[in-house]
Amino acid sequence: MFTSELNFISNSEDQTRLMATEMGKLSKAGYVIALIGDLGTGKTRWAQGFGYGLGVPTEMVINSPTFTFINEYHGRLPFYHIDVYRLEQAIEAETLGLDDFLYGGGVCVIEWANHITAYLPSERLEIMFNYLETTRRAITMRAYGDEYSRFLKECQIQHSVL
Repeated sequence: MFTSELNFISNSEDQTRLMATEMGKLSKAGYVIALIGDLGTGKTRWAQGFGYGLGVPTEMVINSPTFTFINEYHGRLPFYHIDVYRLEQAIEAETLGLDDFLYGGGVCVIEWANHITAYLPSERLEIMFNYLETTRRAITMRAYGDEYSRFLKECQIQHSVL
């Protein structure tokens, strides 16, 4: 059961990226962030902003690792951008060696995390993206665990973007 929830309306890709950039600045080692939403709802844009907030150089292109499954970037913390769209069962996550990333010293952002829900740590942040209009998205963030509840609260306090 989630411990806290935050709802946000994004009016553009830029606003989604900005929100994620600010969250990336406040994130800590070991965080697991599960992104859930249909194609084109903003998961990759959010991951890009988050990576830049972690200090990944802005001249580096952050792409969705749909075919490579995992892209690793270096900023103030290691950033593991994972895309499990092509996985059909949670058990397949084991063959990718995801434990090394989920329980390592970096931050994991997982696109299509709903494909491997059973494999995810019980404590995590889930972010759901829902299409409203051409550029507008409803974004729901659910904290599972006290640390992620504190993180959402800190994001709200530190940055008016949320």
